[in-house]
Amino acid sequence: MIYIENDSTDPFFNFALEYYLITEKNLPEDQIFIFWRTEPTLMVGKYQNTIEEINQNYAKENGIKVVRRITGGGTIYTDMGGWQFSFITRGQSDTIDFSKYISPVIEGLKKLDVPAEFNSRNDLVIQGKKFSGNAQCMLNGYTLHHGSLLFSTDFEQMVKCLTVDDYKIISKGIKSVKERVTNISDHLTKPIDTDTFKKLMVDSIMQGSKEHYQLTDTDLARIKAIAKEKFASWEWNYGKSPKFNITKTGRFDGGKMEFKLDVNKGKITDCHIYGDFFGTMDISVLSNALIGAAYEKESIKKAIAQSDIKQGFYNINVDELADIIC
Repeated sequence: MIYIENDSTDPFFNFALEYYLITEKNLPEDQIFIFWRTEPTLMVGKYQNTIEEINQNYAKENGIKVVRRITGGGTIYTDMGGWQFSFITRGQSDTIDFSKYISPVIEGLKKLDVPAEFNSRNDLVIQGKKFSGNAQCMLNGYTLHHGSLLFSTDFEQMVKCLTVDDYKIISKGIKSVKERVTNISDHLTKPIDTDTFKKLMVDSIMQGSKEHYQLTDTDLARIKAIAKEKFASWEWNYGKSPKFNITKTGRFDGGKMEFKLDVNKGKITDCHIYGDFFGTMDISVLSNALIGAAYEKESIKKAIAQSDIKQGFYNINVDELADIIC
């Protein structure tokens, strides 16, 4: 097994690194190991609807990155208080097998006197509380297994990223998360910082081996290009979302408006509007303006502005509508 040191905290770069090693780089070793982390990020599963999984407004306002993985599973929140690990193995199996890759992680934690266990699905737990999610895929003759490790992650921010912006719901969510999820640092017999934790885990998993590969300038340039072209693109992170229907209702000074939307590949494909509002313009003008817009606030604001609703609807403005629709 060969280790690749990756100091990047850019999630787009980090997922591009995995993808590059699987699809373009042919290293001599049959297994590659990487231990890495990111700035605050929401990592969405390959088959998930990004728009329905995250609190877009909170993520944007707080500079939280959003990226889609090439593996399945659910959305997770990661930050500088957590770590990710990746195993890239030459050869594909017919079935997904988590235990092969989780076992060395559990052994590393046991050396720190952390009583970690595998819950038989895809999670690692301590005393029944989750601290790690795992995902796996087969691609281009390789098996990729990666997982998260909550070390000292901000649970309050985690909940706000993944929950609608309602104080009561968020408060209940934080309480619920703390009952079901835990940080590794809370279970250490002796406190250590995140960097020391990384070193101890890497040393354990590599079993003393010093085999490593240093990314070259050529490698880095190609990885950055993949990050920009694929993992940082709107098309990958939102446009890959499956088709869905959504109803949004707003109550304004000028009355109630209800939007029934069809969204496909991240864009509005159909729109019907109902309500007890007052207006002088044909409602189809607004409906047609929204069709084709990306389902995110700035695109919707631009689409609404084209219909000149300031003159067409009583006491309803562009910002209010965009807030309700998205």
